[in-house]
Amino acid sequence: MLLHGWAGSLAQSAGAVDTRSIGAILTATYVAISGAAGEKRDWDRFRNLFAERATLSFFGRGQDGKFGRTDMTPASQNERSDASLQAGGFFEIEIHRRSERFGNIAHVCSTYAPRREASDPQAFARGINSFQLMFDGSRWSVVSIY
Repeated sequence: MLLHGWAGSLAQSAGAVDTRSIGAILTATYVAISGAAGEKRDWDRFRNLFAERATLSFFGRGQDGKFGRTDMTPASQNERSDASLQAGGFFEIEIHRRSERFGNIAHVCSTYAPRREASDPQAFARGINSFQLMFDGSRWSVVSIY
C-alpha cells in the first residue's frame, strides 16, 4: 500500500510538471505521442494534459475527395492512432512556435516536422498544430488542438 501511494504521488508530480506552463504542456504533448516502432505510447500522460470535453480536430480529404474535418476526444484519438504509432516509429518534433496569451487563455501555433526515428536528419512531412489552452488557477490544460 505504501508503494502504491508513492507511485501515485510520482504520477501526480509528473502531471503537475507537464501542466505548469504553456511550454511544458506542449513538450509533454509531443513526447507522449512520440516513440520508436514497437514502443507503447503514454496515453495516460497524454489524456492528463487535456481539459474536460477537450477536442482534437483533424483536417484532410476524405475518400470522396472532399476536404473536411474529423473531431475526436483525446481517448478516441488514442484508440484510433495507437496501432499505427506503435507499428512504425513516429517522432513529432516541434521546429517553431508562436504563442499569444490573454489572461487565463492562450493560443499557440506549433510547427512540427515528424520523423520515423528521432535521429533521422530529414522529416517526412511538415505540419502545424493550433493549440487552445486555459489556465484554471493551478494548471494549464489543452482545450483543443486543430
